[in-house]
Amino acid sequence: MFRSLRRIVFSSVCAISAVAAVSTAQAGVVVVLNSRDATIQLLNQETFSPISSIPVGKEPHHLMETPDGKSLIVASSVGNELIFLDPKTGQLQRRIKDILDPYQIGFSPDQKWFISNSLRLDRIDLYRYDGSALTLAKRIPLAKLPSHMAFNAASTMAFITQQGSDQVSGIDLATQTVKWTMPVGKLPAGIAMTPDDKYLLVGIMGSDYVEVIDWKSQKIVKRIKAGAGTHNFRALGDKRHTFVSNRVSNTINIIDQHTLENVGTINVPGGPDCMEVSADGKTMWVTLRWIKKVAVIDLTTRKVVKLIPVGRSPHGVYFAGHSPRI
Repeated sequence: MFRSLRRIVFSSVCAISAVAAVSTAQAGVVVVLNSRDATIQLLNQETFSPISSIPVGKEPHHLMETPDGKSLIVASSVGNELIFLDPKTGQLQRRIKDILDPYQIGFSPDQKWFISNSLRLDRIDLYRYDGSALTLAKRIPLAKLPSHMAFNAASTMAFITQQGSDQVSGIDLATQTVKWTMPVGKLPAGIAMTPDDKYLLVGIMGSDYVEVIDWKSQKIVKRIKAGAGTHNFRALGDKRHTFVSNRVSNTINIIDQHTLENVGTINVPGGPDCMEVSADGKTMWVTLRWIKKVAVIDLTTRKVVKLIPVGRSPHGVYFAGHSPRI
């Protein structure tokens, strides 16, 4: 039995006045995680100006919405906690302590599973989710540095990249076991499932390409040339195109997921990393890890239109009015 087995109940959030909430939401709040500064920074989406900064535990890296859309969860990895924000206003709702090393987090498509990748602890923590609570089901050790994750559409499998061992593992969610592990390119980072559920796309950060994997047969079927330091993915939201950031070459590529081809390049300075796309698909915000800035990109012209100063090593980025993530 697992001594660390616990049940985490989502308490109700603090009430916020309707007038204040509407006013802030209309302004459009952008949430940026400054991992080296250990802060959550809020920006005005329309004026690009700073709103506030929230100090947190060390190294907040990734974030995602709860399935009901009522909270935004920030994973503070070295701080060992999950931080809940109002996704529209950025206001702090609550914090859950003693979640060990939550680096990357994710909910399965059927909303029954929640995974926390523990990068420095070489394991993933797998939770059952009932819509209001998380119950730790199992801790699964992996080879080295489990990084990013993806799921299949049926929510029967989770896929984890392992940067330190150059592998991808498939996790059987029903049995909470490693079903398979396969070698991939050097330093695999971001991973995404294609909309047709056929292929996994893996950003090979130690090189300059996206590896395409037939996950059912565990075979590499293609390499899509991208840029040096191929890293993370963000779908446009049209069920066809996805963006991939290249941290070394300072570019973002556009991948056609039907043809599995690179169909475009956007030049972005400073180590582009995580991306967020507006609901209309016309604007992208990108964190720039090396120069303490966030870039705003006009996706019609594929040009950077604004560079916004933020904290050190900005990583995750989010705003409520975003496009679909497929």
